[in-house]
Amino acid sequence: MAVATVLVVDDEQNILTSISRALALEGYDVEIAGSAEIALEKLEKQSFDAILLDVQLPGTDGLEMLHELRKREISTPVIMMSGHATIEVAVEATRRGADDFIEKPIGSDRLVLSLRRSLEVRELQDENRELRRRFGAGELLLGQSGPIQRLREQIALAARSNAAVLVLGERGTGKELVAAAIHAGSARARGPFEKLNCAAVPEGLIESELFGHEAGAFTGATRRRHGKFERADGGSLFLDEVGDMPPQMQAKLLRVLQDGEVERVGGGPSGKVDVRVVAATNKSLQQEIEAGRFRADLFDRLNVVPLKVPALRERREDIPLLANHFLALACEVHGRPRKKISAGAMRLLESYPYPGNVRELRNLVERLVILTPGVTITEAEARALLPGEASGSRGSHFRPETPLREMLEEVERELIERALAHRGGHVTKTAADLGLERSHLYKKMRALGIRKDGSD
Repeated sequence: MAVATVLVVDDEQNILTSISRALALEGYDVEIAGSAEIALEKLEKQSFDAILLDVQLPGTDGLEMLHELRKREISTPVIMMSGHATIEVAVEATRRGADDFIEKPIGSDRLVLSLRRSLEVRELQDENRELRRRFGAGELLLGQSGPIQRLREQIALAARSNAAVLVLGERGTGKELVAAAIHAGSARARGPFEKLNCAAVPEGLIESELFGHEAGAFTGATRRRHGKFERADGGSLFLDEVGDMPPQMQAKLLRVLQDGEVERVGGGPSGKVDVRVVAATNKSLQQEIEAGRFRADLFDRLNVVPLKVPALRERREDIPLLANHFLALACEVHGRPRKKISAGAMRLLESYPYPGNVRELRNLVERLVILTPGVTITEAEARALLPGEASGSRGSHFRPETPLREMLEEVERELIERALAHRGGHVTKTAADLGLERSHLYKKMRALGIRKDGSD
């Protein structure tokens, strides 16, 4: 990651020196200016990631400079500083576009936290603008099927509260997109959106990642580090794969959710935090609780608002829309002429079971864009590149490091769906074909999440 550059504007040399030293120790590249005029000259020659700006300056004061920055459409985050702060000045600074307001004397911890939060908020805003530019507003959860429309309605309702949300769904269904949509639709949207994959962080480091650490807390901890909770203060924290969190960390997370107070590794309490937690898992936490691997009281804290993200097989009518969206995106990313998917190829895409859900569909469409020479993707080309039985190969359902039960469920689900499709959704005839009692087939369909779309 590139080093962030900060411009510090103040007419007192001792303040310039102390702030420069404090920020340099945190790894920032610092430039100084003793007046607004000097600062504006520097900004004409160089861009900065953030500006620390004193209110009272000789000549053009800080508020006037802030106004000039925004008039020039310089969107750099600005943190105002003042030794004679009043509510009126703070309100006026915010009205003119300041990202934060700090009173002097400035503590280094408060300064660094404010700077980090301002940079992260601006980065998130830039990412959101880019996503909206490339995908169009509201298209991050594409689809017109009943399940996806209900999910969007639930997201809108959940976003209006501050309650914890537990997002449930299979891998690749878009649980992180749901969490991001909840944050973007909430009153915390201007605050930070932090993410942590609990399954991707080594057990020995997850506490430091969540709660931060003091210098010297363990080997390699050369300086204080703020954890995800402190960075997310005033915003939201997305805990992905929370079902894989170690038991010891579950107890510490529960305490933070109860008390709102974070304790860094190797130090005392670092103060209260105001963070909304959105957790996600592809596991059954009830089964994990029964097996003694997940705390029931933590589940109760996280499961205030449960949201279930439908699997792609539960909303097959969305596949053409999603496939064409990913097709256009892949053509743009890889510099290919705009392609189209033939009707036969689209039927194959619609019939495939997608154990990896939307993520697998996106990867598959990208593969088709890269490996097909023509403008139209044919049925034969799609069949050749589809994994497993769709392409006529064997052993397609085997996936390394996947439980046998999960692979067998995928095979059984696909066979039943194909049998139902062959009989036009007629359950009684399908049960007869499969040699099952009608009630037994119904039970299997419910257990495997297969909807009854045809006649009885």
